[in-house]
Amino acid sequence: MSTLAELLADNTGLPGEAVDHLQMVVAEWQLLADLSFADFLLWVPSEEDDGDFVCVAQVRPTTGPTAHPEDVVGTRFTTADHPQLARAMREERICREEEPHWYRDLPMRREAIPVRFGESVVAVLSRDTNLASPRVPSPLEIAYLGSAADLCQMIADGTFPSVDGTSDVHTSPRVGDGLIRVDSSGTVVFASPNGQSAYHRMGHESDLIGTRLAPLTRSLIRDPFDATEVSHRILDALDGKPGSRTEVESRRGAVVLFRALPLRPGGRAAGALVLVRDVTEVKRRDRALLSKDATIREIHHRVKNNLQTVAALLRLQSRRTPSPEARQALGESVRRVSSIAMVHEALSMSVDERVDLDKLLDNVLPMVGEVATAESQVRLSRTGSFGVVVAEIATPLVMVVAELVQNAVGHAFAGGRNGKVEIVVERSARWLDVLVRDNGKGLPAGFSLERADGLGLQIARTLVESELRGSLSLRGIREDETSAGGAPTAAGRRLGGTEAALRIPLSRRV
Repeated sequence: MSTLAELLADNTGLPGEAVDHLQMVVAEWQLLADLSFADFLLWVPSEEDDGDFVCVAQVRPTTGPTAHPEDVVGTRFTTADHPQLARAMREERICREEEPHWYRDLPMRREAIPVRFGESVVAVLSRDTNLASPRVPSPLEIAYLGSAADLCQMIADGTFPSVDGTSDVHTSPRVGDGLIRVDSSGTVVFASPNGQSAYHRMGHESDLIGTRLAPLTRSLIRDPFDATEVSHRILDALDGKPGSRTEVESRRGAVVLFRALPLRPGGRAAGALVLVRDVTEVKRRDRALLSKDATIREIHHRVKNNLQTVAALLRLQSRRTPSPEARQALGESVRRVSSIAMVHEALSMSVDERVDLDKLLDNVLPMVGEVATAESQVRLSRTGSFGVVVAEIATPLVMVVAELVQNAVGHAFAGGRNGKVEIVVERSARWLDVLVRDNGKGLPAGFSLERADGLGLQIARTLVESELRGSLSLRGIREDETSAGGAPTAAGRRLGGTEAALRIPLSRRV
C-alpha cells in the first residue's frame, strides 16, 4: 500500500507545506473518529479528471461500528457520487446530507469538512456515520459529538491541528483513556468515567463536574515543578495554545499522562479538551524491566571483571613457567578466557542482550594473531558481516571462530612461512555461514575432524554441536580454488591450503 505522501504526489500538485499539514491531520484524526463515532476519509481533487475526488487515507472509530468495512483508499468519487465533497471545497464550509445515504447495504450519514491550509482549501474530510445501530443520546455521546463538532470546525478554519501540538500525538492519551471537557473559564463540564477514575487514583474523591481543573490538578501532583507545568498547559489551552503530552506523578503515587487541546471553533473560545490516561501499572512494569536489565548488565560486568582476573593470573603463571609447552598452553588459555570476557563486556553495555559480532571479533582476532611466531607474518582479513546476534550464541560463536583462526595461524604456516587467513561471512534470515581459509601447507594425509586430537578443534566441534546446533567441516583446498594465493614449493607447485566451513542456524525453528 502506498503511503499518504506517495498518494498525494501521484494525484495532486500540492506544495510540501500543504502535504505536511495533511500529514498532521491524519496524525490527529483517530481522535476525531472516536469522538464522532464515525469513519473519516481524506479526499483530494484529482489533477487528471475534473470533478473527481480520490480517497488517500482512511480511519475507523474505536468507539462505534465502522461505515466502511472495506478499504476505501484509492477509490474515486465523482461529484454525482458525493456532491458534498465539491460543495464543501467550493463554499469552504462544512456540508451535511439532509437524508441518510445507503452505501453497500449500510445506512449512513455523510458530512464533508473542508481542510483549510493558509488561505485555501487543499482537501476535504468526509465523516461517515453508520446508522445501522441506533444510539440513545447520553451525556457521554453528547459531549463527544459536541467536542468533535468543534474540532471539525477548527479544521475548516485552518486552526487545527497545530504544528506545536502534534510532536508526540502517537504516545498521547486517547479518547477511550479518559476525556475531560472544561468551559472557557476552566470549569469541568464533562468527565468520562475513565477520566473520573484517573483523578480518583490521583487522590480526588468527589465528582469533577463543576471544579476548576487547573488548580485541582496542581494540588494533586507531587512535584511542584510538574504541578506548575500541567496547570499551565491547561490554562494555555484555554488561551488557544496547543499543548504537548506531559507525564506526572500524583501525591498518591499514580502516574498519569495529560494532554490539553484548545477548542476555538470559528475563532470563538469554547474551552478545552483534556485527555488523561492512568499509566501507573505500565510504569511499574517498565521500572521492573529496567531494574531487571540493570541487574543483568551488572552481572555481565562482574563476570567480565572476574574473567579478566583469571586471565591475568594465568598470564602471570605462564611467565613463571620454564616449560615452553606449558607457556604456550597457558597463553592459549589466556586468549580463550579473554575472548569470553570481551563477550560479557559487550553484553554489559547492551540494552537488549544482543551483541555486534563484527565489532567484537575485530577486538578478539588480533589476540589470535599474536600467537604467530616471530619468523612468520600472518595477515588476517574478513569479508562480509556477522551482524548482531543474540547473547546465547555470541560466546560460543566467538570462541569457535577464534579457535578456527588460531588453528589456521598455528598449524598452517610452520617453519616461518608467511601467509594469509581469510574469514568469509554470508548471512541470511535463517543461516550464518562462515568460511575460514588459509593458504598454508594444507591438511595432513588421512585427516579426520572426528578423530582430531587437537584441543582447539575439539573445543570448536563441541561448541558447534552442543551450543550452536550447527555443523563444522574441514577440507583441503585445491590449487585452483585458493583465493588467498599460496606460497610456492621447492618444485614450483603452489599449495592450496585449508578451508573450515561453519554453518549455524539463526532461528530456533530451523
